[in-house]
Amino acid sequence: MRKSKEAAAESRSRIVDAAARMLRGRGMEGTSVADLMHAAGMTHGGFYKHFGSKDELADLAARAAFQEIVARFDERARREGVEAARKAYFAEYLSAAHLEHPEFGCPVAAFGADAGRRPDALAAAFADGVEMLIERIAANSAPGQRADAIRTLATMVGAVVVARAVGSGALRDEILAACSSE
Repeated sequence: MRKSKEAAAESRSRIVDAAARMLRGRGMEGTSVADLMHAAGMTHGGFYKHFGSKDELADLAARAAFQEIVARFDERARREGVEAARKAYFAEYLSAAHLEHPEFGCPVAAFGADAGRRPDALAAAFADGVEMLIERIAANSAPGQRADAIRTLATMVGAVVVARAVGSGALRDEILAACSSE
């Protein structure tokens, strides 16, 4: 029996959501179609009913991951104001929870290196996503502060990547603390 368009759209959305988490947690090379479909509660064979390629899904998953972060920022800005949203974003970004759960965190820190290696699949999604993050970091700033927002984002991404790489311990904590004071 054929699925309705609504059921097919729901299945596609479930796959994209699973891919957004898995790509952040495992990277491109660590995410197989079979594992991804299993995580979405579906069989491997159904993948190509929804997507033309793994690269197509990677683009959609990266966009979904960025949109998740931006939506959380925007909701907090609506409720508490832009400055409170920015401070909360910085605190969450440079936290042990973000380090320990990349599957729920920033795609730049999680699989940005993969994006650089797979520009045909990910460059456009990453460019759009990074632009959205820069806009939020720079929101309500004086004109010409875009460079500061870019520097802040790059510092936070670098801090998370380096802190993850050194493992738990005093050095990791020192890296987070040093970059939190930026």
